[in-house]
Amino acid sequence: MADYVYGPGRNHLFVPGPVNIPDPVIRAMNRQNEDYRSPAIPALTKVLLEDVKRIFKTTTGTPFLIPTTGTGAWESALTNTLSPGDRIVSFLIGQFSLLWIDQQQRLGFDVDVVESDWGHGADLDALERKLRDDTLHTIKAVAIVHNETATGVTNDLAAVRTLLDAYAHPALLLVDGVSSICALDFRMDEWGVDVALTGSQKALSMPTGMGIVCASSKALEASKAARSVRVFFDWKDYLRFYEMGTYWPYTPSIQLLYGLRTALDLIFEEGLDNVVKRHNRLGTATRFAVEAWGLKNCCQKEECFSDTVTAVVVPPYIDSAEIVKHAWKRYNLSLGLGLNKVAGKVFRIGHLGNLNELQLLGCLSGVEMVLKDVGYPVKLGSGVAAAAAYLSNSTPLIPSRI
Repeated sequence: MADYVYGPGRNHLFVPGPVNIPDPVIRAMNRQNEDYRSPAIPALTKVLLEDVKRIFKTTTGTPFLIPTTGTGAWESALTNTLSPGDRIVSFLIGQFSLLWIDQQQRLGFDVDVVESDWGHGADLDALERKLRDDTLHTIKAVAIVHNETATGVTNDLAAVRTLLDAYAHPALLLVDGVSSICALDFRMDEWGVDVALTGSQKALSMPTGMGIVCASSKALEASKAARSVRVFFDWKDYLRFYEMGTYWPYTPSIQLLYGLRTALDLIFEEGLDNVVKRHNRLGTATRFAVEAWGLKNCCQKEECFSDTVTAVVVPPYIDSAEIVKHAWKRYNLSLGLGLNKVAGKVFRIGHLGNLNELQLLGCLSGVEMVLKDVGYPVKLGSGVAAAAAYLSNSTPLIPSRI
């Protein structure tokens, strides 16, 4: 079937999710429905639940494959572990942390918002002060977005855990890893993350529709006392069916389960650590290109640069929304819009998922043509040359082809 709005060739999809779906995943999902109560689907699910723990780097966590989006996974994390009125320290650093905070407030929690300027990371000094002063342990959870997709900022989760441990604070650590897990270094067990979550349409390179949540034993224990109303997202129902060996309290997407099986196989064949290194290469190359264009990264500190998305600040005489619109209309290139406070001020280049160096260089060449078209004095080839010079010196042989 043709695109709804046809354009010749392939669409160059460089938004920070949904991302390109590899052909093996598409082929795996191209199948009929099955009876999920047959022996086949529980057998598949059992292996998937074990294997999915590897992308979180946990041996002790309990995963849930929920037919939902990242927003539903957020709600699952909150309502299964907390009660109405519980105090949450939550960091506001961009659009997606803002949306999670909005959800927390609408679910009736007492949200202690720690706000930073957009382009900066979480204010951990403020967190330290709050933990130090909270001798009665009124803080029940710390909620943080690992990688803020709106601004291209990655937070230091290990530092958050260090602070919690330094004050022997029992608060749960809840982490949105939607645009980080399977792309950035993520260590659930080592960093003492209590609930981590991601979405299928990001670095897993699948269609939207599966929210993957992983809970620590501490989070599972907290769920026994949590009084938040939950039905569709209730872990208790999942755990009951896990014990029965049938795994599903309601109908799963059969096609997404087979897609997940293949997506995980591709990641494990490359090697998860190699996947993380590849994302670092692509992120670094993009930043070299942005610098060569004479533009700035929205992220203000190098140690917070994201390896899955780069938010590029445009001069005040250019509306970044026009860059995104022109890229799609003329070059069949999809870039990310600036959102909320940075709307019109930044455009975003997503470089996550099943993506290689030459695909990225094609995107960067397209961005250069768009910048020239909208009146920015870019030297064509400058960013591509900077990125290619870095990549030619840093890209290893493909591990499976050595």
